[in-house]
Amino acid sequence: MASGREIKTKIKSTQNMRKVTRALEMVSAAKIRRAQDMMRASRPYARAMRKVIAHVAQASTDFSHPFLTQRENVARVGYIVVSTDRGLCGGLNSNLFRRLLPSIAEWQKQGVEVDVVAIGQKAISFFRRIKGVNLIGSVSHLGEKPKLEQLVGVIKVMMDVYTSNGLDRVFLAYNDFVNTMTQKPTIDALLPLPAVAAEMEKADGAKLEQKNDWDYIYEPDAQTVLEHVLARYVESLVYQATLENLASEHAARMVAMKAASDNASKVIGDLTLVYNKARQAAITQEISEIVGGASAV
Repeated sequence: MASGREIKTKIKSTQNMRKVTRALEMVSAAKIRRAQDMMRASRPYARAMRKVIAHVAQASTDFSHPFLTQRENVARVGYIVVSTDRGLCGGLNSNLFRRLLPSIAEWQKQGVEVDVVAIGQKAISFFRRIKGVNLIGSVSHLGEKPKLEQLVGVIKVMMDVYTSNGLDRVFLAYNDFVNTMTQKPTIDALLPLPAVAAEMEKADGAKLEQKNDWDYIYEPDAQTVLEHVLARYVESLVYQATLENLASEHAARMVAMKAASDNASKVIGDLTLVYNKARQAAITQEISEIVGGASAV
């Protein structure tokens, strides 16, 4: 059995650790409300934009934008991966990467090359260690109020490669905020738009209007409108994924730190019991020695 001093040191260190976990829990609890407000304010816009763009993909316009063309032979795919900058948020990032790796491996088995744009320090560190994956862009330290301007650079890197026929598919991977206890690792099709329309049709169970001879009326012309709208579409979905991931981060950290604090309290209780037993045994031994000495005299 460890000495009383060693046990007391362990109790002290565990108490200090519990102070840290409780502080992190309280900080995340305070920040999660603001993160949820930003996420919920942006969510209807992103969903409406996704739905409108899915319908645009079904139109028969004279202007053939690269985002509207589905290429049959896939030689290279891209992933925009949104993660956190900091740890101590349970299995949030590891669950996302665990969901993402089989998808990447499936493409690689078909001889398809994979490019990745990483948003968040954890994704950057992770994909730098993964062989066979090309990290072509990254951004981190977006703060508690991410701004679209911080994301435009890495988004443009991926879109420029796709527009120049360097990519045939683009996917968006992030943690979708369901509630405080549940964050769902999600991989959405981002480009080309016919793939987005098919994904929405499968998810919603609603048949979108098939491509036919109808089209929208564009002012001033189809090219100008589509180039602007499709760029905003990609930016809005990546920005929304960043907000979803931020809310998921605070929720996961709050839950993880609550569990850590509870475990620390349990360990302190167990160590206190062991310490009291050791102290009682030492006192009993001292009394026995005193009584034995007195009897000998």
